[in-house]
Amino acid sequence: MRWLPVCLLLLLCACAQQPPKDDSLYRDLGALPGITRIVEGMLLNIARDERIVERFRRIDIQRLRSKLIEQFCVEAGGPCTYTGDSMAESHKGQHLSRSDFNALVEDLIASMDKEGIAVPVQNRLIARLAAMRGEVIEH
Repeated sequence: MRWLPVCLLLLLCACAQQPPKDDSLYRDLGALPGITRIVEGMLLNIARDERIVERFRRIDIQRLRSKLIEQFCVEAGGPCTYTGDSMAESHKGQHLSRSDFNALVEDLIASMDKEGIAVPVQNRLIARLAAMRGEVIEH
């Protein structure tokens, strides 16, 4: 009987870390190939974006690409596992502003537009990613 609370806690923690059960967003984004194109397009947009490109000069872009693909896949309900640091840890000491965050979102939207992703689908992904905003801005 002593193990019941521990088992319940472990079960709840495991459930809390699971990706969404519905993979319709993942499929609507074009599954892994579509998400990869979206991330790569976003990174190309950032490279041309004078508002935020300096924030990415000293970052390992290949690693960032890989972790963003994993993260978008998980957030979209896909079969991926995110292996990167938490958003708070990844952005610690960067003091990113709301403007920086908004510029990145605009670059993401432009990439999804180029890929022909419907606006309602874009909004679903952005809504899932928006939950991380507080862990990124001004830390």
